[in-house]
Order: sequence, then C-alpha cells, then structure tokens
Amino acid sequence: MFKKMLAALGVGGPSVDTVLSSPDTQPGRTLQGEVNIVGGDVDVDIEYVALSLVTRGELGDDGPDGAIELTRATVSGAFTLPAGQEYRIPFELAVPWESPITVVYGQQLHGMAAGVHTELAVAKAVDKTDLDAVRIHPLSSQEMVLDALAALDCSIKSSDVETGRIAGVPQRLPAFQEIEYHPPGRYMGRINEIELTFISTPHELHVVLEADRNGDRFSEGGDEFGRWHVPHGEAEGFPWADHIGSWLEGVAARVGHPGHEYGHEHDHGGGSGIGGMIAGVAGGVVGGMVLGEVIDEVGEAFFEDED
Repeated sequence: MFKKMLAALGVGGPSVDTVLSSPDTQPGRTLQGEVNIVGGDVDVDIEYVALSLVTRGELGDDGPDGAIELTRATVSGAFTLPAGQEYRIPFELAVPWESPITVVYGQQLHGMAAGVHTELAVAKAVDKTDLDAVRIHPLSSQEMVLDALAALDCSIKSSDVETGRIAGVPQRLPAFQEIEYHPPGRYMGRINEIELTFISTPHELHVVLEADRNGDRFSEGGDEFGRWHVPHGEAEGFPWADHIGSWLEGVAARVGHPGHEYGHEHDHGGGSGIGGMIAGVAGGVVGGMVLGEVIDEVGEAFFEDED
C-alpha cells in the first residue's frame, strides 16, 4: 500500500525515455524513433502515450516566450504496465510543412529551438514527460532564398516564432517564423531590418519579406512587404537574388515616400494587397495549440538550455 501511495505521487513510478532515430529533419518529413517505458515498483495503468513537436515562440503580441505545439499524435492507448517491465513503442511523427527552421548552414539559429515532447499519462498519478531536441533543416527551395539573401549581403541576426496569421497565404499553423536580417551596408540608414517568413505546402513555397523602412524629416518610416510563391521544383531556377534585390532597392529608394507592396505570383499576375497582413492572436492561445503545461513542465529544462 505504501508503494502504491508513493507511485501516486510519482515516486517509484514508471520512467519514459524517447529515442529518435535521428534528430535531423526537414519540413514535410517524418521523425522516427521509439518510446521506451520502464515499469516502477508497482503495476500501473497507463492511460495513453502521446508525442508532440514543440517549438519556442512568443505567446501573443509582445508576450512572454513559451512552448507552442506544432503537431500532436497519440502513439498508444490504455494498457497495464507491470512493475519492472520494459515496454517499447515505435513511432513516426509527421513534421508539418510550416515547421520553423532551426538550423541554417549547419548552425543553430539564435533564438530557435524545437523538440519532441513525450507525455505518458499514468492513471491516478502524475504524468511523466520527456523532451528530445530536434534540428529542423531548410528545404532545398528554402535554401535558394537563404542563398539569395546571403548573396545580397544580408546577414542573419536572429529568429523567433510568433503566434498569429499572415493574410494571403495558405497558413495552417497558428504561428509563423520570422528570420531577422541585417540589411546590406549600402542600405544602412534607410532600412533598419529585414524579416523573412516561409509558408510551405507540399507543392509550393510562399515567401514573405518585411522591411522596416526609415523615415526622414518629411515623412514617417514604416513596414514594406514583398511576397512570392513558387513551386518547390522550380525554386532552384528562380532568380531570387534579382527579385529580392529589386525589391530592396525599391524599398530603400522610397524613404520619404508612401509604402509599396512588391508581389510575384509566378505566372499568375500580381498579388492582392497585404496591408494589415499580420494578424495577432489575443492572449496567444489558438485552438489549443499553445501548451501551458509544456511551458511549466519542460519549457525551462529544454528552452533555457538552448540559450
């Protein structure tokens, strides 16, 4: 009876350890591995075992950083785990096409972290959790855009994930990534910062650029947007540097003039206006996708380690 009481408090209960076949992945691929559970001092009833892919993000407008769930899957239903027995659950977890990139040119993006969170629900006891770091590399189509910005002398400053939606793109997740760049030196004083967002689908890549344009004594500064969408298979031959370079030149030239949107729909004509393009989410909670429990239980252990 005493052991059962301790198990109900999480003492001498089962342990869980998730092992990934590889921590490296890309948007649209799958993560594979095995959940290893070892029974404790007494038999316990497991209610379910669930996995989720989480990333660190800003919860609401200017809100604190926390964990945002990108996808979730239950890999096992209820079963009884005898004391001391090992139980293994192989799994495949789909990585959403819109997942944020955490690694560029082999280097971890400053401010970015992602991981697989394991939740083991033990009946009448505390839940057991585990979190394993994941490295999300860009798609080849995304690399073409990153290469073009590098060729234009734009340097990456940092990156973050924000809850909210971008109008005019087929966004499915309640959050999006912004990769922040220093502008080329020749535009210093006219452009403060450039932000890049990818929205990917199985068939095409949507690219949104935002430039923070300086004002002058005649007018205030403001944000200007450029956007393109190109099928993944055609991205390698697309003249990204030419298009992005022309957009940047236009933004810099319009200091002191009204804002402008540059769009490219890849043989479909110009895009619709995207004024007020980014819509924030009140409170930072969208459809249950923001995990308060993850923030408390595993957020500090994982996300502070990345810092």
